[in-house]
Amino acid sequence: MSDPARDPAPERPVGAGADSTWDAFVEANPRASYLQLSGWASAKAANGWRPWAIEAEAPGGTVGARILLRRPAGLPWTFAYAPRGPLAARWEAASLSAFSEQVRMGAAKVARISHLRVDPEIELDGPDDADGSTRQAFWALGWRPAPEVQPGVTRVIDLGADESALWGALRGKWRQYVNRARAGGIRVEERGAADLAAFHAIMAETSSRTGTPIRTEGSYRQIWDAFAPAGRARLLFALGPDGTPEAALFLVRAGSRVVEPYGGMTRAGATSRANYLLKWEAIRSSREAGGTSYDMWGLVNPGIRQFKEGFGGREIRLIGAFDLDLRPAAARLYRLAERYRGSRRSTAGATAAQPADGAGSE
Repeated sequence: MSDPARDPAPERPVGAGADSTWDAFVEANPRASYLQLSGWASAKAANGWRPWAIEAEAPGGTVGARILLRRPAGLPWTFAYAPRGPLAARWEAASLSAFSEQVRMGAAKVARISHLRVDPEIELDGPDDADGSTRQAFWALGWRPAPEVQPGVTRVIDLGADESALWGALRGKWRQYVNRARAGGIRVEERGAADLAAFHAIMAETSSRTGTPIRTEGSYRQIWDAFAPAGRARLLFALGPDGTPEAALFLVRAGSRVVEPYGGMTRAGATSRANYLLKWEAIRSSREAGGTSYDMWGLVNPGIRQFKEGFGGREIRLIGAFDLDLRPAAARLYRLAERYRGSRRSTAGATAAQPADGAGSE
C-alpha cells in the first residue's frame, strides 16, 4: 500500500509538459540553477527523493520551486528541501509572501512534512538584499536561518568579457602554469558517458588524498543522464602526453549559467599543472559556447579559495539557508538530529588532509 509521506501528491502536476514549462521559466531567470531544473529531481529520485512542485502568482510574476521530499531513516516525518529555490520572476517581499502561503496550503495535502528548507541564490547585502531586506522578509514570514546544504560562498566569473580580457584576469603565475601544462604536452578533451568511470577514478584518487567526500560512480552517471541529453552537461579531461587522464571537471549548465560542481586531479596532474590548463579551458570554452557566467562553486578551504581566486571573477557570499517549520516539534527534533550528525562528521574529518592549490576541487 502506498504511504502518502513517501508518495506525496505534488501541489501541481509534475510531468513532461509541466517540467518543460518550468525548465523554460528557470532558464530565463537571472538566477537559473541546474538544481531547480527538473533533471535534478530526476537524478535524485534514485536516492529516495520525490518531487513536489510549488508555484504561486505574485504582483511581480510567478514564484515557485521544485522541492525534494525525503523521510530520513528512523524519523516519522518528511524533510522538504528546495535547492537554490525559490525562483521568482521578480524578487521582492510580496513574492516570498505568496510562496510561503502556497507552501503552507500545499503542505496540508502532503502527509507529515516537518519543514521546508530553501537557499535562494541571493547575494548577501546585494541588490536583492539591500540593507538585509530579503533576510528581514524571511524573518517576518516565519522563516528562520538554517544549516547550509549548498556552498554559501562561491566565486563567479562574468563571461561577458572577450577572451583576451578573461586571460588577462588570471594571475601571472596562473598564466605561467597554464602555459607550462601546454608545453608539457597536456591537452584538454571533452568526453562523454563512456568516460564516467575514468572521471570517478580521478575523484576517488582525489578523495583518498584529501579526505574530501565523493559520490558513487552511479550517482555521477544519474546526473549525467539527467542533463547531458539536453546539452546541459559536459565532461572535460586534461590528458597527459600518453593520453592518461590527469584532471577532470564535470560542468552543468542552466540557461547561460555554467557551474563546475565536481572535479578532481591525480598526483601526476598536480605536478604537470594539468588542473590549471583544464580550468582555463573550461572557462574559455564555456564563453565560446554562449555562457554568460561561470560559477566555480564553493570555497571550502583556504587552498581552494586561493586556487580559484587566481582565475579572476568575484567572490560572492549568499544569504544562506532558511527553514519554514510546518510541524514545529518535528522540525526541532530533525534539527537536533542534524546537529548531532554534523558534529560527528566534523570530528571524523578533523584530521583529514587539506588540499593545496585546489587539489581537492580540480
